[in-house]
Amino acid sequence: MKKYTALFVLAAGFLIAVSACRKYEDVPVETVTPDYIWDTKDSNGIYASEYLFTIYAALPEIANRITKDFLDAGSDDAVTSQTSAQPVTLLATNGITIFSNPDDTWADCYEGIRMATNFLNNFGVVPLKNATEKSSWFGEARALRAFFYWELVKRYGGVPVLGDSLKTLEDDIEIPRSSFATCISYIVSECNKAIDSLRDDPADDEDYGRFTKDGARALKARALLFAASPLYNGGNVGDSLNGYTDYNVSRWQLAANAAKEIISQGIYSLEPDFVDIFISQRSNEVIFTKNNTTGTTIESTNGPVGFSAAAGSGNTSPTQELVNAYGMANGLEIYDANSGYDSTDPYTNRDPRLGYTVLYNGAQWLSTAIETYIGGVSRPGGSTVQTQTGYYLRKFMGHFENTTAYESHYHDVIYFRYADVLLTYAEALNEYGGPSDDAFTAVEQVRERAGLSPYTLDRTLSQDSLRTIIRNERHKELAFEECRYWDIRRWKIAGEVYNSHPLHAMNITSTTSGLTYTAASVLTTAFDESKMYFYPIPYTEMVSNAQLKQNPGW
Repeated sequence: MKKYTALFVLAAGFLIAVSACRKYEDVPVETVTPDYIWDTKDSNGIYASEYLFTIYAALPEIANRITKDFLDAGSDDAVTSQTSAQPVTLLATNGITIFSNPDDTWADCYEGIRMATNFLNNFGVVPLKNATEKSSWFGEARALRAFFYWELVKRYGGVPVLGDSLKTLEDDIEIPRSSFATCISYIVSECNKAIDSLRDDPADDEDYGRFTKDGARALKARALLFAASPLYNGGNVGDSLNGYTDYNVSRWQLAANAAKEIISQGIYSLEPDFVDIFISQRSNEVIFTKNNTTGTTIESTNGPVGFSAAAGSGNTSPTQELVNAYGMANGLEIYDANSGYDSTDPYTNRDPRLGYTVLYNGAQWLSTAIETYIGGVSRPGGSTVQTQTGYYLRKFMGHFENTTAYESHYHDVIYFRYADVLLTYAEALNEYGGPSDDAFTAVEQVRERAGLSPYTLDRTLSQDSLRTIIRNERHKELAFEECRYWDIRRWKIAGEVYNSHPLHAMNITSTTSGLTYTAASVLTTAFDESKMYFYPIPYTEMVSNAQLKQNPGW
């Protein structure tokens, strides 16, 4: 019998996935056969649609997905509040191995790929009476498959591309990794094919959360942005598995063009209220999302401690490094002599996104002022899990500044939103040809919605200066959306970020004369640039497939 690898899911796994669907609850697992799913008499596509929904269900979560921690707690933006060793800390301290990686998605992604391919190979026999809808379902499966490949490529570099093949244990399943270029070309090609058949934007209420044309365009733009970035664009000399061996500035143009396709459609716009992006459905800004149910999970997991009527576990502790990234409301950085920043009153007149992202001492929450000074209600000390930095996460939570309890709201997983597209467009334009009116305008739109005044930029800025601004806008705008963690890698600055200094907390002491603010080390991070830019291929896969080549250093 051929060796088994996570590239291929056994029939039993296939049946389990299918039997998890609502329509199959009354059908014994052992009786679920392909003929039952790909029913040649099912003109409404009931069974096939349920199978398609299982693929959507396999899309990854973002919030607290790594043992109750955000992936960003493995970057410079946060640390876990747990006092015992947590898996996410391994990502920030050179702790992962070929045997242990808390963000190892290899098997899950290939299971999603196999399900999508199975759909594409078999759905054609289903006589769906709505031809337009049938075309869209094909496009959705194709876009989903590309999404899972993208999740693999940004972690591991080039991976085996299987195309439409559905291997069995009787087949030769020892397949080598494809080059990075092949993987990117495949993802882009699949997105283009999907765009041709997907439904137009915006999706109606019934189809909200399913791939649309702009959803596939956003995925293509994301892949092309990474492919143009320093880590991949000539950043790994001689290693075609993990990037292009040559630098080609035109790759930035491809990324800009892909983002411009979305902008030119004129469908999406920036949500006026930053908080509402993440707590309501049908936001004008959200391009592709995984629908979740309503609840208060984010609040109960990450909300500050000290509220008996609205208990929070405070599991995420944003760092001083993240807080420092948010400049002043006048658009200047806190270290600018003209910014008006006051270290004895550090949270006044800051970029409004600071208050939308982080709860700091004195911030209004649940009808009271948060106390995160040492010994305060929300930083009491002792064995209770609480902030390790003097800050709590606020992003993704509802408008609870003036309530006394949490109320249910949506916790959808947003993969692509319009602000990200604008910043992608600006970055790609600037890297391709230097500062331009279009690049400035894209960044200014994001700054204007944020509430900066003035939000406009000096149009005489150099390419390097605009690059710094764009990167910082991404840092502030997209915090905790699994962007910062990957951005510092694709920009190839992770060594500088992790190795230059430890991460910091803000220790605040309260005395009769007022509050004293003192930065203190909270975690010493480390990054081995010789190997950590790409995850190791899991040991189980290496021993199961002799054709796989391990990433350098592992």
